[in-house]
Amino acid sequence: MQVRLSAMMFLEFFIWGGWFVTLGTYMATTLSANGAQTAAAYSTQSWGAIIAPFIVGLVADRYFNAERLLGIIHLIGGVLMFLLWKAQGFADFYPYLLGYMILYMPTLALVNSVAFRQLDQPAAQFGRIRVWGTLGWIIAGLVISYVFAWDSADSLKAGFIKNTFLMCSIASFVMGFYSFTLPATPPRTVPGQRTGLREIVGLDALALLKDRNFAIFFVASILICIPLAFYYQYANPFLTESHVANATGKQTLGQVSEVLFMLLIPVFLARAGMKGILLTGMLAWAARYVLFAYGDAGERVWMLILGIALHGACYDFFFVSGQIFTDSKAGERFKSSAQGLITLATYGVGMLVGFWAAGAVADMYTSAQGHAWHSIWLVPAAFAIVVSVLFALSFRNEHLGSRDAG
Repeated sequence: MQVRLSAMMFLEFFIWGGWFVTLGTYMATTLSANGAQTAAAYSTQSWGAIIAPFIVGLVADRYFNAERLLGIIHLIGGVLMFLLWKAQGFADFYPYLLGYMILYMPTLALVNSVAFRQLDQPAAQFGRIRVWGTLGWIIAGLVISYVFAWDSADSLKAGFIKNTFLMCSIASFVMGFYSFTLPATPPRTVPGQRTGLREIVGLDALALLKDRNFAIFFVASILICIPLAFYYQYANPFLTESHVANATGKQTLGQVSEVLFMLLIPVFLARAGMKGILLTGMLAWAARYVLFAYGDAGERVWMLILGIALHGACYDFFFVSGQIFTDSKAGERFKSSAQGLITLATYGVGMLVGFWAAGAVADMYTSAQGHAWHSIWLVPAAFAIVVSVLFALSFRNEHLGSRDAG
């Protein structure tokens, strides 16, 4: 069973990592898109995150087996990915991408549902299964750079980067058919459980904002997603334009570090408390962008590699630790809805604003000679520093099991 669920996770994240990382490069080189158009393309993830709770909460949790809905969505996704591969311009490309992400984002919750329902000891077993999703993302990047070299200078000029969509189309069809072989995961109805719109979207968890520390964390989560969006949207175009060889493959170092830093979370939580680990995560974003601003593909390439490798601290120390903090604050009543609220606020609202801001900044610092990457990266670096300082001044430290340890 664990092998079957691991394969499910591998395919799920191979599909996402196989095109999302290089989307910005594809937009710039093949579609000749500007910053606003690139922002609109990446914002489809946010719209998908906003709509996902309605699909999963109002449809999957009530009417359909999770594995069947997962299969249907990925089969449709395979068709949409093929149409993205065939698209000739932004006007053709964008509607297919928006439709795809509205369908794909709910599958992140569906694969978790299938896994949790089939495991005897989810707390002990889920981590070993979920790590195969990270490996799927890593393998996708390595295949793009080291097997097909679609992100090399010659391949970019020939437009081969679009083949990432064809690769993911094939993987989507495989995932779609494979999903129907997974164990039946029917809707689970719990007597007395409320499944109204407020609970599904997480609005009932707004009551947690009465807690001063949680309110500060909630606002900081939205704000830190603004510089986060710069990385997703422009890291790959920046590396390829800077002539870093096998840029997509090198970016997989971020996922490797994500696994390593995940192991350090308990240590940091015990020694530095919640404030220390969250603040470290936010400052890591600022450090990453400073490294990007001053690094290059020559003697200072180590700065770019280090910036990529900081992804584990950037993501795990803030977002994963933030999920732990949210869970500790929510209690039994708001556990699910509180996580839904944070997801809606970050991947929905926060990154929607962030993608727009990244596109506007990129357009501001783009000329006939290309992007002024030094200036572009200093903007999210400065923003992350400001958010970090405000957080440090206002958030009172807490250790798990203690309301206030600061």
